[in-house]
Amino acid sequence: MKLKVIEQLKSIDVLKALEETGAILKGHFKLTSGLHSGYYLQCAKLLQYPERTSMLIDAALDEYGDKINNGEIETVISPAVGGILFGYMLAYKLRAKMIFAERKEKKMELRRGFELKQKEKVLIAEDVITTGGSVFEVIDICNNYGADIKGIICMVNRAEKFLTGLPFYYLIKIHIENFLPRSCPLCKENIELYYPGSRK
Repeated sequence: MKLKVIEQLKSIDVLKALEETGAILKGHFKLTSGLHSGYYLQCAKLLQYPERTSMLIDAALDEYGDKINNGEIETVISPAVGGILFGYMLAYKLRAKMIFAERKEKKMELRRGFELKQKEKVLIAEDVITTGGSVFEVIDICNNYGADIKGIICMVNRAEKFLTGLPFYYLIKIHIENFLPRSCPLCKENIELYYPGSRK
């Protein structure tokens, strides 16, 4: 079971930042999607360092330039919990507002007085995308409010396919093999299963 970097920002070593901050965990994990994996990306371990996070976001904005912002983004929106810190720092850099959606009775929604206006220009920010389930829920929220989604950005793209019809940006793309529980080799070896995510 190997972790393979497919692509990352040209101006900064994102993998090194993840490794040095202990954000890449190795073991036997149940992902939010229900799939099993030998690796788990705990980006909060990197995001606890604002200076390092700031450097990564600066590199992303330099690389993607006007594609992400073009002076238009009014609001960054993230799914709770993983995307909040990344989204907040990104909003600061873009001089935008930041809000987050959170789960209530298994469904993502805006709470705490957060709202979006018709045609409000938004950027969706997440820490790790594997299947994109939480991001799709945030897309639905934005569409229900009539917001104008300018794109999606994540720190780590683990998705084999992530098709939304929207511009999609990431700091690093990593391939890690995932397994259905019934065919997971780690389960067959009786390696203890951990669920580090925020949704069971």
